[in-house]
Amino acid sequence: MRGDDDVLRIDVLRIPALAALPWFLPGFAISVAVGFLVRHRAARFLGASPLLGWAVVVSLGIVASATLTPLHEAAFEGGLQTTGCDFSRVGLASLEDIVELGDTFLNILLFIPLGAALALLPRSRRKAWLMLGALALPVVIETTQLIATPLDRACQSADIVDNVSGLVVGFVLGSAAGFLLSRATTAPGNRPD
Repeated sequence: MRGDDDVLRIDVLRIPALAALPWFLPGFAISVAVGFLVRHRAARFLGASPLLGWAVVVSLGIVASATLTPLHEAAFEGGLQTTGCDFSRVGLASLEDIVELGDTFLNILLFIPLGAALALLPRSRRKAWLMLGALALPVVIETTQLIATPLDRACQSADIVDNVSGLVVGFVLGSAAGFLLSRATTAPGNRPD
């Protein structure tokens, strides 16, 4: 017989910070399903392939499910309802902070898929506007976390910096992948005769 102290918890990917996000996996699953259902409409809007339309929708869903849902304490224990915004770090994270696989790492990792998906979109004014929106998204998220106190989220300038860092890393990786894919499809052996 188990006591109250022996509550079973899912150890998601062995990253302790994910244990505080009880709605992340359901949100991810919903994002995948919604992305599949709207992939063609998203592709038309983006001027891209259905796969890329799906990737953009899923990456936005991942961001939303990780940042705009209640933390474990708020969802199951009442939470602390923090107030104010922490501006203790406004610069890039140290390598030591990143390799701890904690909040800093997750905040960077969270935006890499979105940056990569946006980088793979065809060049257009719409892509430029989407990139500007993606750069503003961390500020919108932190403002929402500050205002929506029932989420029990903490507004932190470090999160904005980390999210933008992840977006830039994703954009660079996506741009490199797009360049390599375009070179592979235009290689001498792949050119149509």
